[in-house]
Parts: sequence; structure tokens; C-alpha cells
Amino acid sequence: MTSAESELLSAPLRHPTYRRLFLAQVIALLGTGLTTVALALLAYDLAGGKAGAVLGTALAIKMVAYVGVAPLLGAVAYRLPRRRLLVALDLARAACVACLPWVSEIWHVYVLVFVLNACSAGFTPIFQATIPDLLKDEATYTRALSLSRLAYDLENLLSPTLAALALLVVSYSGLFAANALAFCLSAALVLSVTLPTARPVDGAQGALHDTFSGVRAYLKTPRLQGLLALSLAAAASGAMVIVNTVVYVSGRLGGSEADTAVALAATGAGSMVAALSLPKLLDRYADRGFMLAGGVLAAVGLVLGVSGPGYGELLGLWLLLGMAGSLVQTPAGRLLVRASHASDRPAFFAAQFALSHLCWLVTYPLAGWMGVAFGLEAAFGVLGALALVAALCAWRLWPARDEQHIEHVHDATDHEHVHVHDEHHQHEHEGWEGAEPHAHPHHHAPLTHTHVYVIDSHHARWPGR
Repeated sequence: MTSAESELLSAPLRHPTYRRLFLAQVIALLGTGLTTVALALLAYDLAGGKAGAVLGTALAIKMVAYVGVAPLLGAVAYRLPRRRLLVALDLARAACVACLPWVSEIWHVYVLVFVLNACSAGFTPIFQATIPDLLKDEATYTRALSLSRLAYDLENLLSPTLAALALLVVSYSGLFAANALAFCLSAALVLSVTLPTARPVDGAQGALHDTFSGVRAYLKTPRLQGLLALSLAAAASGAMVIVNTVVYVSGRLGGSEADTAVALAATGAGSMVAALSLPKLLDRYADRGFMLAGGVLAAVGLVLGVSGPGYGELLGLWLLLGMAGSLVQTPAGRLLVRASHASDRPAFFAAQFALSHLCWLVTYPLAGWMGVAFGLEAAFGVLGALALVAALCAWRLWPARDEQHIEHVHDATDHEHVHVHDEHHQHEHEGWEGAEPHAHPHHHAPLTHTHVYVIDSHHARWPGR
């Protein structure tokens, strides 16, 4: 990376609030990586040879928490002070991790894993939805997305090494303590900044309705339908790497633990290469082409695995799969911002968080069960076919001409909901309605106009669909 490119990538860090939030993210991620290692050791202590089953169950519980909790908290996030909510969730995560060294039964692990990841399912989408409110310039926000992707990749690369070094001087309980401290530091950094106030949602109709409104609006937006399909392709390749790397390297190739670590590092390296390259490319070209390329690359890499590659070839494939995942995941935030009002962003980010992890909930067991029941070549083939179908669905669902400003027609209607006086609300008042935002019965005359189109209370479906 040239000095000029490095300068551009660091642009978001010049924003003092974002700089502290990014530092909070990095610290929390490193702590979480330590807990991943410590949890495996704890599972072995509790279950011995059945530790794999315990970890597999814990991973499934994690995904269930992500899928179930994220839409709920995303729906009510605009009703709560962002900073206080993020700090409370960080402290709750710290408390859960601090309890892990004291567990004596396997079910204790499952309960704490669920609560811990339920808090993460609330924290992450709200945190992500706050960033575009801070970095309003799209180019700067794109670089912030790349920094976030790099943070995840570095956590995957550095956390096992840091854990190994820490275990030379402390037990795995010390890793849990380090993660609890990391979450407390993250909370302190969030508490040290002032965050934009969440705007009231136009048309809010109660917590139950709002819980599903973000998911419904997401699924009615063509570019987000494409994003979901591509998220499935990325999950297919990622699940193969996470679940079966150690099985393939150690079991099939007879490699060492170091060989497994290098293979996983190859995936991280591929992801980092894509994340570093994308910001400059996305300044000039549309997201769709790169994201579709990521989906196709995931399918190609998996299908090539059917041939039973040797270790060198496997490193190349894992590099490609890392690039594929990053090509899909890095620009996702840009699509969510374009598809939503600022007030709706927590719900949209929560919908992406939940639906993308639903993809992982499908592909994790698929990668494991196919590998055990039919062999690793079958797992490569089935996941490759799944990724290819997902990429083709994304190409079909996400139109090449993805216009933001769309001419559309509104029929006359009378209704009541919370609103402000924007282009859809220009009407007379009698004086009793109160300050904006407010709710009162009002009339909408027939209207044909053009503006940035998003699914909301006045735009229930995509034009032409």
C-alpha cells in the first residue's frame, strides 16, 4: 500500500469521535478473540473428548442469539440514548465473560454464551448504524468500512498468538478476565464521546411492529435482496474455512497445528488485500460488480476444492475465499445507508446482522455434517453449488441500473402517524398538534414526484415490483 493510499485509508481516524469508537471496537475484538481460545479450553475441561460437541452447540446458540435478538433491539434503539445503551451492553458483556471462569456445568456455558451474544447482537448493529451519522462523506465512510473489516481480520490473525503468549504466564481464566477488562475499556471509550441523537422513526407503531419492520423493509429493497444472497455465498465459503480447515489440514494432509494456523492466516490475508483495495476502487466504480465478483469467487474457490488440493493449493484457495468474503462484506454498510433514512438505520443494520447470521446458521452445520457424512469433497461441492446459486440469485435480484432517485406515484390517502414536515407532509395545522415530530390525522393528496427512494411508511413496495 502506497503512502497516498495509507493517507486516504486513515482519513476517518482524523475524526476524534470515530477514532475513539474504532479503538473501542479493536479492543473489544481482541478481547473476544481471547475468549474464543479460552472457551475451547474450558469446554475441554468440562467435557473432555466431547468438547467439540459442546463448542458446536455453543456456536449454534451464538447464531440463534444473533438472529433472534438483533431485530428486537434494532427496532427499539431509536427510543433509547445511544451512548447509554452501548455502554450498558458493553458492561453486560464484561459481566458475562467474568462469570465464565466460575462455571461448573456445561449448561452454564450455554446460558452465558447466549446472554453474551445477545448483548453483542444489540451492540454491533447500533454501533455500525452510528458511524454513517458521524462520517457523512461517503468516501470517508467507505474507508471506515474497510478499517472495520481490517480490524476483524487482524483479530483473527493476532488473537490466537496473543492467547498463546498469555497462556505461558496465566491460565485460561486469565483470558476471560482480559476480555472482561477489554469490554470495560470499550465502554469507557464510548462513554467519553458524544454521539448523534437517534432520530424518531417516521410512522413508528410500537415495539412489536417495529421489530419486524426493518426486516420487511430490507427484504423489499432489491439491492438488499442481492446483498442477502451474496451474504449466503460468503457464509458458504467462510463456513468451509472455519469448520473444516483443521479437519483437512490435520486429518487429510497430516499437517501440524502450525500448518492449520498458516492456512487460516491465508484466508485473513486474502480478506485484508480486498479490504485495502476496495476504497479506491469504490470511489470510481459501483459496488454491485465487486460484490457479485466476490460471490462468484466464493463459488469458484469451493468448487476447485472438490479436486482434493494439496497444502500449497489449499493456501491459494483459502486466499481466494478470504478475498471473496471481504468483497461481499466490506461494502455492505454503503448499501444499507443508501437504502434507509438516518432514523431507520439501526433497524436496517440489525436486519442485515440477523439475516446474514441466519446464513451462517445454515452453512455452519452444512459444512460440518456434509464433511462427516459424505467426505470433504462433497462438502466443497455442495457449498460451492450453494454459493453459485446465491451469486446468480443476487445477479437476478439486484438490477444493474440501481437507481436511487426514482419517479413514483402516491395515491390519495388519510392516516395518522408520527411525522415531521418533510416533502410528504405539507398540510395545515389548527394549533393543537404540538411540536414536531407529532402525530395527528392528516390527508395526502395524489402526488407524482422523484426523490431518493427507500422503503418506509409512505413507500410500502419497490416501484415496478
